[in-house]
Amino acid sequence: MAANQQARHGTNSPSTLPWNAFRHTAFTVVWLATVVSNVGTWMYNAASGWLMTSLDADPLSVSLVQVATSLPMFLFALPAGALADIVDKRRFLIIAEIVVTLIAAASAALVWLGLINPPILLLLTFLLGAGAAFTAPAWQSVVPSLVPRQDLAAAVASNGVGVNISRAIGPALGGVIIGGLGIAAPFWLNALSNFGVIGALWWWRSSTSGGHALPAERLTSALVVGLRHARYNPNLRATLIRAAAFFVFASTYWALLPLVARNQIAGGPALYGILLGAIGAGAVCGAFGLPWMKATFGPDWLVALGTVGTAVSLIVFGFARDSVLALVACIIAGVSWIAVLATLNVSAQVSLPDWVRGRGLAMFVTVFFGAMTAGSVIWGQIASMLGLPAAHFIAAVGALIGIVLSWPWKLQSGAEIDLTPSMHWPVPVLTIDAEPDRGPVLVTVEYHIKPEGRGAFLAALQELGQQRRRDGANAWDIFEDAAEEGRFLETFLVASWLEHLRQHQRVTNADRVVQDAIRQYDAKAEPKVSHFVAAAFGSKFSIRGSDEL
Repeated sequence: MAANQQARHGTNSPSTLPWNAFRHTAFTVVWLATVVSNVGTWMYNAASGWLMTSLDADPLSVSLVQVATSLPMFLFALPAGALADIVDKRRFLIIAEIVVTLIAAASAALVWLGLINPPILLLLTFLLGAGAAFTAPAWQSVVPSLVPRQDLAAAVASNGVGVNISRAIGPALGGVIIGGLGIAAPFWLNALSNFGVIGALWWWRSSTSGGHALPAERLTSALVVGLRHARYNPNLRATLIRAAAFFVFASTYWALLPLVARNQIAGGPALYGILLGAIGAGAVCGAFGLPWMKATFGPDWLVALGTVGTAVSLIVFGFARDSVLALVACIIAGVSWIAVLATLNVSAQVSLPDWVRGRGLAMFVTVFFGAMTAGSVIWGQIASMLGLPAAHFIAAVGALIGIVLSWPWKLQSGAEIDLTPSMHWPVPVLTIDAEPDRGPVLVTVEYHIKPEGRGAFLAALQELGQQRRRDGANAWDIFEDAAEEGRFLETFLVASWLEHLRQHQRVTNADRVVQDAIRQYDAKAEPKVSHFVAAAFGSKFSIRGSDEL
């Protein structure tokens, strides 16, 4: 089951066109394999949703299928993102996809043998969702390895096209197959569709150098550092807030569409598949219009307009009593979905340096599916109490309110920032033995600032403090000497000597620009840097160097 989730306001440049990513053979092969796999996934999603309406038609029970799909993303995406940053992504994906294939085959066998019931269906859906959760950050973080940076936006848009092609084909095909071959057939085809992805991953070899002199991070430490990075990365934080404001309301039609098809329109599995396919078809059409829409509206307005489109589709779903009106709602929903999802995805990608990309994208996936999970439960319960139309209408109003509340957080403001490693920090010269795990480490940077530059220096240093924390500092502060005017001491604490060495590798060219700008305020031009390692057995040690921080 390949992950179903895979710039800045400017001109409609060729690099933003989705098909330009296909100039790269590795991307093309992996893209084709994931499209086939996702067709199987969407057949499974349609079949499981429809099967639940036969096993238990209560709206809350039906919405729990969506909960079982999205809850694992909320629970497991963060550790999965940490794994994606510290293990070989290709090998990890191969093993995970094999496990997912085995689970999919087991679910097909149980349906085929007639041993399925609501709890078992939800459990199997949860397990498949867990497989998707553990692979989603790795899938997203390998995209920059498949294409150069200038084609990243095109690759993300192409992935959106691929997901929605499979969404257009899979559910409709699943509905036809259920009618012709029985309910178990889509489950078997889902398991078989994964073999292409496993083969593509086996064939592909990443050209990205993974050789670092430092050992890999431990999982728990990687999680803590990733969370700290997200907290102090304003561009990523804005993306997460805007995502939460959208997905909690957009989850409504995903959770309730089986009941709209079956109860509100009185259709069968074929109609449900066609409606899901119409969402995918609308998304495909919207993907080809993304470059123009981004150039015309910019990311913030595009997400707002996509949210308005989603609210319109929810209102139409509430009024739909025939297939034609439901199809109109699905097409509007699909165009709006890809406009918002692709924009948010690119915003997350360009906000992250490579060393924390898996964890940062896991934050995005966690918010995405956390909002989808919570929304599915909420709207299923509201539909049980007030009916399907009321649930859609309330969600539409909530989506519009979400635009206003989340508007202060702007998207993709870091799209033109160079986040490649600068490697300009020299390794400190040691006068004692510093074991890698020894710590904590206190780093001090002494500045001598001209009186007229004090205010500007302190303002610039606040941004530097954000950088230190993003790159692994546990604490940061700036102190002013009460006895000597213009003498300032910057301090930051790092968990261990090894973690400080990792900081040297994490500093980006954008960070270097900020650090160079701060030096202009220093009367001595070169700040004095000292490193202090926690003393052992009552001894006091210091390591001094002339690092340029």
